[in-house]
Amino acid sequence: MIDATRIRKGMIIKMEGQLYRVMDYQLITPGRWKAMVQTKLRNIKDGSQLEYRFRSEDRVEQAYLEEVEMVFLYRSGDEFYFMNLQTYEQIKLDLEAIGDGVNYLLPDMVLTIEFYEGQPVGIHLPNTVDLKVVETEPILKGATQTAINKPARLETGLVIQVPQFIKEGDVIRVDTREDKYLERVKTK
Repeated sequence: MIDATRIRKGMIIKMEGQLYRVMDYQLITPGRWKAMVQTKLRNIKDGSQLEYRFRSEDRVEQAYLEEVEMVFLYRSGDEFYFMNLQTYEQIKLDLEAIGDGVNYLLPDMVLTIEFYEGQPVGIHLPNTVDLKVVETEPILKGATQTAINKPARLETGLVIQVPQFIKEGDVIRVDTREDKYLERVKTK
């Protein structure tokens, strides 16, 4: 058990028999009143979200997850198959457990799967992923502003804003935490 004031983003907590991932938190100290922690939580099992306010004196149960390095094999409908690199055991996760990570999964990608009491509950993506641009508008000739971005569809279906010089076929590095373009990757 930890004090509610020690809750942080990304932490897994257990409330009423359910696991929740802390998506966002804010410590509120309203003048002469007692401090409180306003949180946005996502239920790991069904993906539903809720906002919950903890009093500063509340105690919260932190769930500890086992992390196992696995390789993504393939997708079949809304099911995703992974293989343990040490035991070669295969598991499947549904779309709700993958969440927004579906936008970054490529075959043969190595990532961390989170387990709670022997059951897989989610994935932990690397901070950056290199993806190929499959569709974007051509460069506008005569456009002199360099800060103008354009939409680009990546090989996983994700659409993000990229600089004007990016063209179809380019490989770009994307920040998985913010769905944001970082740089063009030089290919050999």
